Amino acid sequence: MDKLLYGVAYYDEYMPYERLEKDMEMMKAANINVIRIAESTWASEEPEDGVFDFTHVERALEASQKAGLSVIVGTPTYAIPPWLAAKHPEILAVTPRGKGKYGARQNMDITSPIYRFHAERVIRKLMECVQKYPHVIGFQLDNETKHYNTCGPNVQKMFAKYLRDKFGTVEAMNEAYGFNYWSNRVDSWENLPDPTGSINWSYVGEFSKFQRSLVDEYLAWQAKIVREYAREDQFITHNFDYEWRGYSYGVQPDVNHKLAAKCLTVAGCDIYHPTQDKLTGKEIAMGGALCRNLKQDNYLVIETEAQGHANWTPYDGQLRLHAFSHVASGANAVMYWHWHSIHNSFETYWKGLLSHDLQPNAPYREACTIGADFARLSHKLVNLKKKNRVGMLVSNEALTALSLWRFNYNDVMRWMFDTLYEMNIECDMLFPQDENFEDYDVLVVPALYSAPRELLERIRDFVKNGGELVTTFRTGFTDDNQKVYPEVQPAVLQDCLGIAYDEFTIPENVGIQSHVLSIPADQQQASLWMELVRAEDADVLAYYDHKFWGKYAAITENAFGEGHATYLATMTSAAALKAVFERVLKRAGVWGVEQQTKFPMIIKNAVNMDGKTVHFYFNYSRDDVEQVYLHADGVELISSDSVQNGDIMTFEPWGFKVIEEK
Repeated sequence: MDKLLYGVAYYDEYMPYERLEKDMEMMKAANINVIRIAESTWASEEPEDGVFDFTHVERALEASQKAGLSVIVGTPTYAIPPWLAAKHPEILAVTPRGKGKYGARQNMDITSPIYRFHAERVIRKLMECVQKYPHVIGFQLDNETKHYNTCGPNVQKMFAKYLRDKFGTVEAMNEAYGFNYWSNRVDSWENLPDPTGSINWSYVGEFSKFQRSLVDEYLAWQAKIVREYAREDQFITHNFDYEWRGYSYGVQPDVNHKLAAKCLTVAGCDIYHPTQDKLTGKEIAMGGALCRNLKQDNYLVIETEAQGHANWTPYDGQLRLHAFSHVASGANAVMYWHWHSIHNSFETYWKGLLSHDLQPNAPYREACTIGADFARLSHKLVNLKKKNRVGMLVSNEALTALSLWRFNYNDVMRWMFDTLYEMNIECDMLFPQDENFEDYDVLVVPALYSAPRELLERIRDFVKNGGELVTTFRTGFTDDNQKVYPEVQPAVLQDCLGIAYDEFTIPENVGIQSHVLSIPADQQQASLWMELVRAEDADVLAYYDHKFWGKYAAITENAFGEGHATYLATMTSAAALKAVFERVLKRAGVWGVEQQTKFPMIIKNAVNMDGKTVHFYFNYSRDDVEQVYLHADGVELISSDSVQNGDIMTFEPWGFKVIEEK
């Protein structure tokens, strides 16, 4: 990228009256420099089978070209038109709840040959249409793609082939999945059971992994088509989304982002989060860390909220804080869904930058300040690079496996990520496919329940070679087929961690006590899960405060090779976890001036294209805050004021400063 992108999704098709020129004029006034179009409007682009009408697409393209805006064109394949469902109802996905009905988006079987035929045709026609516009800078494949739980006969037939290719024989599969249990042993490939009814979690988990691979193939298929038309200077991206709990919460269960991103040139994501008094920046940091790692490069925030739903109406200053928080995490684009609030249907109350009256409002006026700052500071803030010393390993396989036992993996991940965030420790998100564990001083591994022996051995070697490991309960329990390792737990890591256990329970009225860690008296409870750990070679940092479980360790630490491994056998309070992290990070030398400051003041660091370090200081609170400037002398980029080490900086509520070192 040669500049920061600041933009909106724009749908001329949705407008209640003619105002295209007015919208472009308002965007220009706000220094919005990019719009995203076309991904949601297949029925407008192909109103009848084989009849194409790109009037609205070209209207937006011509108006944006005249206004000097860039455009990202989305393929319109995630929401099928009514005529297609009527002619070919078989393309609607069969899920465990039965046959889908037309109405909602993302209701199709992405493997259907008939769906693929029509999707390819509209993609090609759209690409032919937009080829002649030089201000189209990139293409978005589909939209927040997932497998939509498709599991019809054709998908199960594909799954059978996948299993044959993986195992070769049913005997090998029976052994891997323990199909002897409850007489589930399979006699032939023709008699494979329906995975949606199976009680064998190894088999069900494999089907989930297979379903995720459908997304990899589907996006790669679209990318191949788009590349036939795209110029060398045009990027291909996708807007990955995250586990949804009313906002972006954690690792996406239905897509392995690392594998699905292979076909892209630039990674992209959609990040939504609470605002008002619940704005913390955690989702911005978490989503950014996950997306940044996909290509190990800068990424695009293709969707985030301007107003969003009713309880997200932002306080003054919060939109600016959002935007610069994304940039501080390595984003090269901040784009709102969407420009204007829609006047009917499902998302009427998911408000855009403009409200329903389409007039300038408080969010728009604040966007004008963001756009002006982005335009002025792009050369300082585009392509920021981050080199973090803490990595967090996340796993779709562990997430799936634990979810089958109604245990939420992302709760554990967020417990650890959020605690680091509040300590002003930035981290990168790693996937099992990554080979660069050794680039980090500290490796944080939440609940790695299902993992092949090779991955556990890599973690063990990381510690042996001098790394600091922090891992938790439910790590190293099953292999990658979800068969429990028939050895002392934690499997493979037992000598590295210096512990063993063979019993576990759910804590009720269980505390933790420590003579080593400083934990506030009211923050000493165990929750969610607890393992009755015996410290063999490890030192006990905390034990259970309980009449019957008091002889077991709750937190341990073990010197192994050149490094150390710390184990949390239960979920603790954030305060207890902070005490653990502080001990580990100091030993690893990952403890600097930023750790003098705690949430709600958040500090992020990066290096710009001039090779200068840039520090972002954010006040995530409703209060006025005074904060010491902790870094080398520099210039505050928003105000152009000089700042010296030790200066007292004043932050208004939701305020921030961006300092470039001299």
